[in-house]
Amino acid sequence: MDNGGGLLKAGFGGDKDPIAVVPNCMAKAPGGNSKKWLVADQLQAEDVDATGMTLKRPIDRGYLINTEVQREVWERVLRGILQVDPTNSSLLLVEPLFNPPALQHATDELVFEEFGFKSLCVADAPSLVHLYEASRQPTLFRAQCSLVVDCGFSFTHASPVLQNFTLNYGVRRMDLGGKALTNYLKELISYRSLNVMDETLLIDDAKEKLCFVSLDIPRDLRLARLPFMDNPFRCSYILPDGITYKKGFVKDLEEAHKYRSLPVSGEPDRSKLEDRKKPELSQNEFVLTNERFLVPEMLFHPIDLGMNEAGLAECIVRAIQACHTYLQPVLFESIILTGGSTLFPRFTERLERELRPLVPDDYELKIFRQENPILGVWRGGSILASSPDFESTCITKSEYEEMGSVRCRRRFFH
Repeated sequence: MDNGGGLLKAGFGGDKDPIAVVPNCMAKAPGGNSKKWLVADQLQAEDVDATGMTLKRPIDRGYLINTEVQREVWERVLRGILQVDPTNSSLLLVEPLFNPPALQHATDELVFEEFGFKSLCVADAPSLVHLYEASRQPTLFRAQCSLVVDCGFSFTHASPVLQNFTLNYGVRRMDLGGKALTNYLKELISYRSLNVMDETLLIDDAKEKLCFVSLDIPRDLRLARLPFMDNPFRCSYILPDGITYKKGFVKDLEEAHKYRSLPVSGEPDRSKLEDRKKPELSQNEFVLTNERFLVPEMLFHPIDLGMNEAGLAECIVRAIQACHTYLQPVLFESIILTGGSTLFPRFTERLERELRPLVPDDYELKIFRQENPILGVWRGGSILASSPDFESTCITKSEYEEMGSVRCRRRFFH
């Protein structure tokens, strides 16, 4: 189980993909008449109107803070979707890096006392990503190390991994993730057009469908100021009306992809931009222009927004420089991107442009994104859970009851 802050991924060891990929939260429709909380996959039903929903998340800033909500989500996933009996099952659980002992203890109570799992193994995301990619790529297998960049829901980590162990002393963290990007987009839209501060699920969907990474910020800011006919970034997102459609959607996908025809740098040929009529906006839609690339820009230059954070490229360099000098050239040529925010179009190209000037000239720089950055951690866990030595790495329920959480946790290295 990859118990992420945004999505929970759960399935059986040895399978290629998880059975459940569901929101790790509970939600309730607005209004006093609705008392029912929707849990996990229930939010994904076609007939569910996501407008104005109140959300409860068990995880904040990457760490488990609400075990009551987490119990409800796990109950739905384990018994409702996977239909497993925890008392006859071993659990491989992905935990965040540097999880405090108090939260480790709360997790163990949930696993052993609430659900009664037979045994538990805890792993961190970077080591599982490396394990999965090393099983697929001979160069990584031979190198035995990589730099895993995890742009997740709650945070972004740059983590050196050596022989399937995360080097904690080299990990560098940015307190920016998909949640912060969604919140920033909500603020921009609310200031410029409609008040969408309560529409977290809808704006999250708009972000995933419409945002992209700019390769030439000054040029794109100029183009975004052009009138509608010449503006390659302008597009509309339709909000649900609760009657005709209950999900938000992009009004014109072809219009939304217009930016892809732009050259990588330099000014575009205006004659090649198709003429478009100025649309009439309805009351249940909003228009995006420069917001589409300003939101992902937070990851590369958070200081422009007044945040006391290093950008992603600098974060990566600091993580590698914290490691032994013999490892540094190998890490620079083994950078793995994972996490949902790496799915923004042109993310890899922009990161390479930002990184190259910071890397010594005699070092080779190689960056590649996982085939599926959302499922990459889980797939590594699936390999580990199906290995012959898996059971020997677990702590059993009887060991937990006899020795307690603190002593049992000494078996795990992070």
